[in-house]
Amino acid sequence: MKFLVCISNVPDTTTKIAFSDNKGLNPAGVQFIINPYDEIALTRALEIKEAAGGTVTVLHVGGAGAEPNIRKALAIGADDAIRVNAEPTDAYFVACQIADIAKKNGYDVILTGRESIDYNGAQVAGMIAELMNIPCISVATKLDIAGTEAVLEREIDGGKEVVSVALPFVASAQKGMSEPRIPNMRGIMTARTKPLQVVEPVAADCITASTAYELPPAKQACKMISPDNVSELVDLLHNEAKVI
Repeated sequence: MKFLVCISNVPDTTTKIAFSDNKGLNPAGVQFIINPYDEIALTRALEIKEAAGGTVTVLHVGGAGAEPNIRKALAIGADDAIRVNAEPTDAYFVACQIADIAKKNGYDVILTGRESIDYNGAQVAGMIAELMNIPCISVATKLDIAGTEAVLEREIDGGKEVVSVALPFVASAQKGMSEPRIPNMRGIMTARTKPLQVVEPVAADCITASTAYELPPAKQACKMISPDNVSELVDLLHNEAKVI
């Protein structure tokens, strides 16, 4: 069984974000990590591979600066890696690159995280599936595979949904599918010799663009209202906060 796990390079959740002229993220001093949802997908692919056999390839669309995190994915247990040498400027562009490689290599399962924690777009998995004309199961919390059929579970309003699908398919991973692994020393050492292929992008349009970025307003000081002064509280909520 051949798994393709797509990974994004995102700022650490503890990083203080700044913008360059409000046109893009200023990367100076920013610690980048593997997108946490992608790590969940990677770990589940490795668990299934270890139980049933197969291979796990990680794929990243981005510049050479992401290679340390690609090597981390190899250290966690992936067999090989591919980096598309292009900036991931647009979800459709990224999906086109992933779909092209997936078509050429005949993967049985393509996994992504539910979304990247920087843009939170949750678009790429569905676009990959559409470009490849195969099913997509989004925000899956469980994944099991037997033969040529997979059973996935996903949370919906008011309950859970169990879905069965034939291979090949695309799925985006949510918390609960697996617990991310920490690379051990052996994995770190072997990751240095595992293949990391760099390929040039295929022609694809960027159909969206960010025009500007801005930080949210600074948090205002907290106003303390006496519990006996209900009228003042109601007045502030109505006229200042405008929530009632």
